[in-house]
Amino acid sequence: MFTFKFPDVGEGIQEGHIVSWLVKEGDMVKEDQVLAKIETDKAVADIPAPRSGKILRIYAPAGQIVKVGEALVDIGEEGEKVSKKEIQKIEKVPVKKGQSVVGELEEATEVMKEPISKKISSSEKEIKALPSVRKLAKDKDIDLTKIQGSGKNGEILLSDLGEKTAENVKKILVTKKYDMWGYIDHVPLQGLRKTIKENMEAQAKIPIVTHMDEMDVTKLWAIREKEKTKIKDVKLTFLPYIVKAVIASLKVNPILNSSLEEDQILLKKYYNIGIAVATSDGLIVPVIKGADKKSLIDIAKDIESLSEKAKQRTIDLMDLKGSTFTITNIGSLGGIFATPMLNMGEAAILALGRIYEKPLVVNGKIMVRKVLPVSLAFDHRILDGAHAALFVNKIKEYLEDPNRLMLELS
Repeated sequence: MFTFKFPDVGEGIQEGHIVSWLVKEGDMVKEDQVLAKIETDKAVADIPAPRSGKILRIYAPAGQIVKVGEALVDIGEEGEKVSKKEIQKIEKVPVKKGQSVVGELEEATEVMKEPISKKISSSEKEIKALPSVRKLAKDKDIDLTKIQGSGKNGEILLSDLGEKTAENVKKILVTKKYDMWGYIDHVPLQGLRKTIKENMEAQAKIPIVTHMDEMDVTKLWAIREKEKTKIKDVKLTFLPYIVKAVIASLKVNPILNSSLEEDQILLKKYYNIGIAVATSDGLIVPVIKGADKKSLIDIAKDIESLSEKAKQRTIDLMDLKGSTFTITNIGSLGGIFATPMLNMGEAAILALGRIYEKPLVVNGKIMVRKVLPVSLAFDHRILDGAHAALFVNKIKEYLEDPNRLMLELS
């Protein structure tokens, strides 16, 4: 059995706070596998296992303060157990602090002196170093008398032995909590955020262009205000109307309902509309399947249901696949225009801004109107600016003339 003690991670720290254990008693671990994250006043350190074996005992739970040199875990062979006698023996051993970052502090720093029988010249000096440092120096044929120690009171550390010993040192990964300007926090890039990162890096290789416009939705505003009072079981937003207008425009401009695969453009004959939903972990895009075959109310219900599942992270994986075109609503957060990134495997994405009041000239008169700003980002390999303008113009016709849109919905 080997008792692994909290090593000195440098910076002159005396103790650390155990943030979390990544293993539990009974686990088999490999050498260099991270056992725990321990936070000091200056850094968060990943503590690696000094050897392979079975975790027989964890001495301190997460949340507890542990001092340098105190026991962290017992590592033994599979089937081995820690006896009460061994535990008592370990607890009675006084703590000895070293300066090593190799994870073994059970040996106190020794001072090597020449035997009394040998006369020491005035040029010679005491050599302070851990036994592990001495052994490594001996193996590498390094003369410690010629090394200037950088540790306390001139102690020679592993780092003083140079690059030749780097491969023998088990490094503790230390994440500093400060930079040259002040204190900072480190947030791991994982889960959904990591997936988004990978998708965005892939999309960065695509030439994306954004076309912007504004639409007078004053009449549609009045229709929606009237209709929402009649519907009790679902919240009727502007989004279902826009979904219907987008589908009508996609049918006239099929190039936007496509994807690029190698040297072919695949024109989709079905209309699955992705609706971007902001969650605490990042953006998720649920998909309304066969949206062209659904009523306005059914689309509203799908949007409400899928959005809630996405936010609660209970959504089915298949509800996130198969989209042909995506709509994202930045207006819900107060934005007007944007340059959205494409959803993977699509030709375009429409960003909706916040509907706001704006003076416009209508039939020769200046009137205050409800205006919807839109931003269409598209893959310039698949379509050109003219295609984008025609697509947005068609949406504009439907949203500015609700009677036409109602005919499409019937």
